[in-house]
Amino acid sequence: MSHPFSLSPPEHAALALYDLVWRMATPLLRRNARLSEGFEQRTLQQRLPAADLWIQAASAGESYLVSEILKTLRPPYPIRVLMTSNTRQGVEILQRVATENASRDRYAGVAVAYFPFDRPGLMKKAVEQVRPRLMVLAETEIWPGLLTALRRFGSRTVLVNGRMSPGSLRGYSLWPALLRKLGPDRVLAVSPDDAGRFGQLFGRERVSVMSNIKFDRIRPGEAASDRYRALKRLLPDAPFLVLGSVRHDEAGPVEKMLCRIRQACPQAVTGLFPRHLHRTAYWKARLDAHGIPWVLRSHLSKPVTAGSVILWDTFGELASVYRLAGAAFVGGSLGTFGCQNFLEPLTCGLMPVIGPCRNHFEWVGTEIFDRGLVRMGEDWQAVSALLTADLENPRPRRAVLAAVKKYLSARQGGTVRACELIEGALCK
Repeated sequence: MSHPFSLSPPEHAALALYDLVWRMATPLLRRNARLSEGFEQRTLQQRLPAADLWIQAASAGESYLVSEILKTLRPPYPIRVLMTSNTRQGVEILQRVATENASRDRYAGVAVAYFPFDRPGLMKKAVEQVRPRLMVLAETEIWPGLLTALRRFGSRTVLVNGRMSPGSLRGYSLWPALLRKLGPDRVLAVSPDDAGRFGQLFGRERVSVMSNIKFDRIRPGEAASDRYRALKRLLPDAPFLVLGSVRHDEAGPVEKMLCRIRQACPQAVTGLFPRHLHRTAYWKARLDAHGIPWVLRSHLSKPVTAGSVILWDTFGELASVYRLAGAAFVGGSLGTFGCQNFLEPLTCGLMPVIGPCRNHFEWVGTEIFDRGLVRMGEDWQAVSALLTADLENPRPRRAVLAAVKKYLSARQGGTVRACELIEGALCK
């Protein structure tokens, strides 16, 4: 049952101001290269389809979690599903998820759209179009406009795989009484610390702890895919280094790291994956400045020359590429924003290296480092040394996979827990 809902005059005024800010900002947002994609859907110039279950995933990482949920979910009746995301990468993943699930009897329809801008007036219209029985938010999708519209419409809301940093809590706590009124009916957080922060914001009675769904995505030793085999044909017989999900705020250290590793292993091929594809132009210029030969992944049809860099300007291949690498750095960890998913390389028996920043992944704990499954360098020089050692002496994949399976055995099951909550909410 949803919590009783009413707003005080100051809270009404705050939401009205929030709406006004969105109104003023929307014309400017169209000029943003990333936000202009799907602009008609973001502003509801294209109508959203009706759905029993609406799932919101911020970007690519959360969209992969949605994939796990839809594969596992067993709703009490055939349901219509709408999946939304804020980014093109997220939407593309969700479109693949929709295709994979379209023929399943338990789904009466699976649709994908860009997430609307959170202007309260716009979100009211969005919720009235979708008319969801249940809204599922992945990780930290706390949008006041959306939550207000859902409360007014009477839809239930749950947040799964919940994460909240201390900094996010400080930001959300500027108006705690309002967010407690608007907050989800239930929250499943991925660690006791995250649960405590959600509890401070929404009330401890609404919050429980679950295993992180990302652990369920780690399936060590899965059979090689057609994509893997196709990518393998593009690589020469040379060491292969992956620099995965490199963010803009760590470009300088990564650039230095690449140059140093190339000095030690001049024949190594490097797969460079910018976290955001619009940064490809930056990397073209920097590689040219250093005289490093490179080729765009989208232009690649035959094996590259040893010692060159493949600049990845396509999306969705990183997981397969990790299976081919002898060494991997996971981005975000040499910057300040936070580390990307360093669990993913473990699926192929590859023990990754990260920098000192692992914000967003504190929930993993320290045991994974104590066991040596993930190595951390204190700066770009230390990371370079670890990666060079891996390229010169790759670790046996079978031994790594065995260690990974042992580590995971007590940490999986989050998807089932989330689906049980969703299935129960759909029955109410």
